Amino acid sequence: MSETPDSLTSKVNSSVETENVSNDVSSYRSVMEEEDMVRLNQIKDILDLPEKSYPEFVLAKNKARFKKKMLWYRAKKDWLDIAPFHKINKLFKQQTKELEGIRSSKLDYEMELETGSLTPSQRAYRKDELKMCRVHEKMAIQLLSKIQLKVRIQSR
Repeated sequence: MSETPDSLTSKVNSSVETENVSNDVSSYRSVMEEEDMVRLNQIKDILDLPEKSYPEFVLAKNKARFKKKMLWYRAKKDWLDIAPFHKINKLFKQQTKELEGIRSSKLDYEMELETGSLTPSQRAYRKDELKMCRVHEKMAIQLLSKIQLKVRIQSR
């Protein structure tokens, strides 16, 4: 089956077009991810965020994890109003330790993404996990700041 020069040219052009479309999709995703990160950084109070404004995740497990963590952090935030002082101190220590773990995971994902040796699917997974770490970190910091405020008020 010998191919004619026209059919070979057509295949090459088709291949180049496919590559161009693939590059366009990749750059579109990168721009969307950047915009999403900027939006995420602009959120002042993530625990008071309405559901329609929640960050978007690619992985279903991260969507579920986010909602579960959001409920947990909101409940703890509300609990602070009635919690005894010694329990607030205990929560502060736990959350400080948790924040260290979150930051460690975040750093690991950032380093993996910088290596450039990941497949596209691994890269997408790591980016989504990194985003989850950033959101989780933001929630933890917000709760810790509310705990610190509560401790200051109670110690006066």
